[in-house]
Amino acid sequence: MIALRSTLAGRIFLTVASTVILLFLALPIVLIVVTSFGKDAFGAFPPDSWTLGWYKVLFADGSKWPAALSLSALIASLTTVFSLLLGITAATALVRSNLPLRSAVYGLVLAPLVIPQVVIALGLFLLFEPAAMLGSPIAIALGHTVLASPIAVMILMATLKGIDERLEDAAASMGANRLTVARRITLPLAMPGMIAAAVFSFITSFDEFFISQFLSSVDTTTLPVQVFNVLQFDVDPSVTAISAVLIAIAVLALVLVAAVRRLGGAEKQDGLLPTEPAVGLSTGSETS
Repeated sequence: MIALRSTLAGRIFLTVASTVILLFLALPIVLIVVTSFGKDAFGAFPPDSWTLGWYKVLFADGSKWPAALSLSALIASLTTVFSLLLGITAATALVRSNLPLRSAVYGLVLAPLVIPQVVIALGLFLLFEPAAMLGSPIAIALGHTVLASPIAVMILMATLKGIDERLEDAAASMGANRLTVARRITLPLAMPGMIAAAVFSFITSFDEFFISQFLSSVDTTTLPVQVFNVLQFDVDPSVTAISAVLIAIAVLALVLVAAVRRLGGAEKQDGLLPTEPAVGLSTGSETS
């Protein structure tokens, strides 16, 4: 690889190869977005004519898409809260404490990412069915948390490892208690990572299918399950429109993460994060 970069022909080859690979990966997404604006009822590509009719169908009277979209947003929001609570707790324990068997605990936390989702979904079904919680948004959100929390833990662990512990030690040496150190030092510095963890947890829950399929009911159908139900018996062009909406949400989320990381890095470099006032806290107000 280094030899290729050292020559002009090698750099051209790497550029062309990378461009071809990226275009191949992006091609299905581009096809979906372009097809969603086509007038053909069978989703032909390229479209013979253009229309916004399929997007209007999504929010027409009697459409099931708005209910499925709002339910997925609700469940994803609950999953984000649960994942952040578990992620912050687990990441702090794994990074900042002398936890016994740390490697084993870390492997257990990441296990849901390795186990097939259909297996996890079946286990959750057997767990919630006796409790009569099938179809409950809380149950679906808890199930999604099983998949989203490991991602949050990984992001928050990397964030905590990047925070200089000497800042926390300096605040503690000036008399700040643990709660004050966490509130004035750790959390502001970890905020970009927390936002990134929240965004990825939301996306993971919003797009999850297997757990939603096992735990949903007739009255609680998430967006991925609704897409599956529509395509199971018929070809509905409105699916391409809702798919384009999902792609737009994912792209906006990734742009948000990139912006937060850029702003967070700039603030750390310029000293804009509120760390200095916390280090100089007097012992009279917020001390133990």
